[in-house]
Amino acid sequence: MQTEIENVRATAELLYNQAAIDDALDTMATQINQLLVGRDPLVLCVMNGGLITAGHLLTRLTIPLTIDTINASRYQNKTVGEEIEWLIKPRVSLKDRTILIIDDILDAGITLAAIYDFCLNEGASSVYTAVLLNKELARKKPITADFVGLNVPDRYVFGYGMDYKGYWRNANGIYACVE
Repeated sequence: MQTEIENVRATAELLYNQAAIDDALDTMATQINQLLVGRDPLVLCVMNGGLITAGHLLTRLTIPLTIDTINASRYQNKTVGEEIEWLIKPRVSLKDRTILIIDDILDAGITLAAIYDFCLNEGASSVYTAVLLNKELARKKPITADFVGLNVPDRYVFGYGMDYKGYWRNANGIYACVE
């Protein structure tokens, strides 16, 4: 397994380096700061993928906010999504709150749409979504992110929170597996 993991990283194509990611995060933060000023948002970091994006984005936000986590996963360290498994739900009430969901990537949109609907069902007054990456797919997604950092082609990507079979979330850039 370790040889496969090392080979994937060694042969991957760098799509975006740290400088490009920083520029995208700066732009997203400016947009979020402008839209959510005075709204007392609750930020939900989607674990585990959204951890790195949220960490870097939150330090750029200048508005008062609170933070919690949510974990709904379709992949469970696989490269193909399955049924959504709810692992962690927020500890605080979402009722009458403005919610900002931060995740790593809007891929097929199934997980993000489920989290969005969960927030509304819990009584959130408004829900916004922020993703570092939007995967460009030929088919329609069930949700569109309000704040998008970068677009990526329809390839398997990893790094900066996204994983390959549980590995390389820590890669300092956005990489695409060799097809």
